Amino acid sequence: MKIYDPDAGPAAIGWLAIDEGERVAPVEAYHRRRLIEVPQLTLHATIHVIVENQIALGETVVIDTVGRLQAEGLTRHDAVHAVGLVLAGQIYELLKVPPADASDPNPPYFDRLRRLTAAEWLRSGS
Repeated sequence: MKIYDPDAGPAAIGWLAIDEGERVAPVEAYHRRRLIEVPQLTLHATIHVIVENQIALGETVVIDTVGRLQAEGLTRHDAVHAVGLVLAGQIYELLKVPPADASDPNPPYFDRLRRLTAAEWLRSGS
């Protein structure tokens, strides 16, 4: 994949056919082309990639959340950012306090996504 457009989203089959490590570069390139400055571009792009992976793999809660946020007025790119913000928070919590057992860490993430609104994300200033 040479060009990434978060407002169109990648085709699932093509996206998943690319080596995971190679998915970050086109996302970084998109942000550079659009002069979107973020403090840690590679980390930012990696979060994009994880969200796009979840969509391409058919993760219903993520797909539904992106669609709902778009219906609430966000661009797809902003909806990916909003989901990414929740994802980053979930990763942070897991790193801070790893689960004591081998339970599935996804339910709290999915619950948070189900409650996420465009207005909430816009208020966050992200």
